[in-house]
Amino acid sequence: MAERSALPTVLGVPPVAAVGIAAALTAVGVLVDLMRLGNLSTVFTICHIAGCVLAVVWVRRSGLFGPMVQPPLLVAAAVPIVVLAAGTPRPGQGVAEQLLVIGAPLVNAFPVMAWATGIVLVLGVLRMVLQRPRGT
Repeated sequence: MAERSALPTVLGVPPVAAVGIAAALTAVGVLVDLMRLGNLSTVFTICHIAGCVLAVVWVRRSGLFGPMVQPPLLVAAAVPIVVLAAGTPRPGQGVAEQLLVIGAPLVNAFPVMAWATGIVLVLGVLRMVLQRPRGT
């Protein structure tokens, strides 16, 4: 029971792999939207929510905690890293300008992060309740 994913016939992945899947999809969404539009939009929303949901559904039941708390951590890490890696803050800008360039996408991602967190928490609690070990 502890090794299963949400699907009874599918073995779950380790928690590190589940978080890695969600992190990769979130980073791809951030990168695509920042390069395409300059701000976070639909691709980021879809990738972040899909990655987090996939992680909490596919992870082993015994490793649900990490994927359940990951949405805000992923946004807090992926957005600044991708912004800095994309080279958006230019040398010669003041510190305040650089913080705004990094912080604006982070603030704009809050509603998506909040929705992803809510969805993942509901799915995780449902899995914990529905897949709990039966007493012998």
